[in-house]
Amino acid sequence: MRFLALLAALACAGCTTDVGPSPAELKANWEAQNVLPQGYKQDLLAYMRTYLNDPSGIRGAGVTQPVLKDFGPGQRYMVCVRFNARKSDGKYSGSKEGAAVFVAGKLDRLFDVPLEVRDLCKDAAYAPFPELEALKR
Repeated sequence: MRFLALLAALACAGCTTDVGPSPAELKANWEAQNVLPQGYKQDLLAYMRTYLNDPSGIRGAGVTQPVLKDFGPGQRYMVCVRFNARKSDGKYSGSKEGAAVFVAGKLDRLFDVPLEVRDLCKDAAYAPFPELEALKR
């Protein structure tokens, strides 16, 4: 009986070992997903069409080129976007900024919290983004 208890304890002890990627493998996987987004403007346009209540009549739209920035455990390609969109009552809400994060060359998320965006886009060089201003419902 003691032999069976010892055998069961050894079998359970073998199950507690960590099996998974090493920190180096995790970092390599993270870095492998840093692919320059080729269609970043199209991704932003598709997102903004669903994000905004009224995507028509946007004013003052600007966008930056994709740049690698520190994010999470490494770096990600990011694009800053600025725009003045209408609220649901038709009035303009004022200029807003967002920081779009790209993973594997595709839009992953858009941060629009002013404190976060201010840090991510503090040195942004905006270029006109007429495609965003031309959006329709």
